[in-house]
Amino acid sequence: MPYIEVPKPESGEHNPFVALPLEGDDRKVLIVHRSEHCYLVLNKFPYNAGHLLVIPYREVSRLDALTAEEKADYFDTIIKGQQILERAIHPDGFNVGFNLGRAAGAGIPKHLHCHIVPRWDGDTNFMPVLGETKVLPESLDAMWQRLKQFVEE
Repeated sequence: MPYIEVPKPESGEHNPFVALPLEGDDRKVLIVHRSEHCYLVLNKFPYNAGHLLVIPYREVSRLDALTAEEKADYFDTIIKGQQILERAIHPDGFNVGFNLGRAAGAGIPKHLHCHIVPRWDGDTNFMPVLGETKVLPESLDAMWQRLKQFVEE
């Protein structure tokens, strides 16, 4: 409901992905890890518990707009996100991917982001199908604490 009810900016100028790393309180904004060119953050509106986003600091909308250094760091951070989740919450698998452009489902199409969604055998049940809802067994703050202790700098 918070995702549905949050006011949507009319101007299209607001970009939380630029603002998050400038906040100064990683716990408050749920940033789990920072690298040279991107950061790893818990999705505020997750598909599953532990759902992470990999976001470049620089606002770009396409993979081919990243520099070679940014691409290498970005891919390394995707791997790091998976490793953190494996150590912290032991998923059986992952969905890793991009929604490139509004037509593909990108909520913030002007800023590239990669989803890392932990999955468990049997984690899809009747709730999303019949109840039109997701059951998330842990708060975002509790999940941030859990993942943060498995970040190896």
